[in-house]
Amino acid sequence: MAKVQNPTTTTLGYALFATRWLQAPLYFGLVAAQGVYVYKFFKELWTLILMCVSGHATETYVMLAVLKLVDVVMIANLLIMVIVGGYETFVSRIGLQGHRDQPEWLSHVNSNVLKVKLATAIVGISSVHLLQMFVDVHHTSQHALLWGTVIHMAFIASAAILAYMSGPMVAHADRGHADRSPADRSPADRSPAGHTPAGHTPAGHTPSEHPPVVRPREHDHADRQRAKPDPEALPAAPADPRRPEPGGESPVAAAAVPPQPHPDVDAEARIRAAGFPARKLLEDFDQQHPRGFDRETVARLGKADFVTARRNVVFVGPPGTGKTHLAVALGVRACQAGHRVLFATAAEWAARLAGARAAGRLDAELTALDDHSLLIVDEVGYTPFDAATAGLFFQLVAHRYERASLIVTSDRPLGRWDEVFGPSAPAMTDRLAHHAEIVRLDGDSYRTRRATSAWAD
Repeated sequence: MAKVQNPTTTTLGYALFATRWLQAPLYFGLVAAQGVYVYKFFKELWTLILMCVSGHATETYVMLAVLKLVDVVMIANLLIMVIVGGYETFVSRIGLQGHRDQPEWLSHVNSNVLKVKLATAIVGISSVHLLQMFVDVHHTSQHALLWGTVIHMAFIASAAILAYMSGPMVAHADRGHADRSPADRSPADRSPAGHTPAGHTPAGHTPSEHPPVVRPREHDHADRQRAKPDPEALPAAPADPRRPEPGGESPVAAAAVPPQPHPDVDAEARIRAAGFPARKLLEDFDQQHPRGFDRETVARLGKADFVTARRNVVFVGPPGTGKTHLAVALGVRACQAGHRVLFATAAEWAARLAGARAAGRLDAELTALDDHSLLIVDEVGYTPFDAATAGLFFQLVAHRYERASLIVTSDRPLGRWDEVFGPSAPAMTDRLAHHAEIVRLDGDSYRTRRATSAWAD
């Protein structure tokens, strides 16, 4: 039953909330302070240059002058974190999601993260000051050196305690977010109309507010051939409770996937609407399992810049090497960066496109998919397609060429896609690979390894 709100209380609450704008002039004042530090930096730099040119600069003087410049830069960095992160956290969103120059730390900033980053920045500044004392030890009293060391250690201890305490606070906030009932969720926190959020059961079943559950299953070829879903059902979470674990992650029965620390509501809504089979993170990927893959490329892709650049990603490797895990993890990162994402297997995409073609609205469907900056096509190659279905996939790839991004996972290299798509394969792979990062994963199946280990025990 919906709650009846008191209009007076609501108005008062909105008025109190609007007082946050009183902080805005404070941040603009810090911008002016940033300008002062810019002036101080170039003044110190000019003095150093003059001393060096005139030949009066000793090695100790140069070292102290450079440390002073570093000190100014670190304080300026601290100001930037306070200005941008504080304004974003306590006043209003700046709307940088997906911007090519968005700082990495800002994509997951919150009050706890901001406090920890500020504490570590203060420790860094204190380190530079202490180093200046040691460099100029002949002109520094023992009393000043002693207290400088004590104060620096106090900064380190306080930063460590703050970082330690932020963990339980984040976990508590996540539990509070997960325990909210559906009636208490804001409209922005619900999935779009007509879609069932990933991790929620359909109507007629007991709802669950917890993250999706990963369930083990046998992975033979026959299991890959799922029943074709209703094309309108995507991007809802697949109804098959035996959904394979994406990409060979730990197959512990009923292992709940932990939520992201302090996710913002909009990102959570995008993640649920994406239809991921389960939430997978890059941090949870077992990098020791595949015998070989390009870790640097995967780390770079984790910044989600490829979505803004409208580039593609293709993960190629045997079953169980982690392709789906990485695809979902990059999809989650893209959602957190402000992009809309849709996930489905190749068979499910085939059913969706075939349904749109049968209804005479294929062009409209492809245009509607443009609203999603990233589409993920999982398990290409496990089921060959007839010529008509292969033509649908070609239209999908051609339509998104240099317009939006695709992530594709496959058990075979692009040169063998003719085994799946027939004559359409060369033209399709040409467009897909033109602006793409192709990541090869080699190794044995994670699931087979675990099964073999269990049998040995």
